[in-house]
Amino acid sequence: VDLDARAITAREDLVPPPHEPGVLPRWLAEQGVEMILAGGMGQRAQALFGEQNIRVTVGLTPDTPENLVAQYLGGTLKPGANACDH
Repeated sequence: VDLDARAITAREDLVPPPHEPGVLPRWLAEQGVEMILAGGMGQRAQALFGEQNIRVTVGLTPDTPENLVAQYLGGTLKPGANACDH
């Protein structure tokens, strides 16, 4: 994503490591991720992402990654209630 141009410059789909506490946030940070856009996420998971300096936005309506990022870049992303209850 090019924030200055407000455009998606590339998309890369990767296979994540097995799901274990703390592994995914660390792996995503190693990939250069700075922000997560999600429908819902537990407080502990949000804290683990925060420890890796990854910002988390929750409460988003399900959509394609491209549409969510375009909304974010265009300033029209509207978070709502966190869809996760733990």
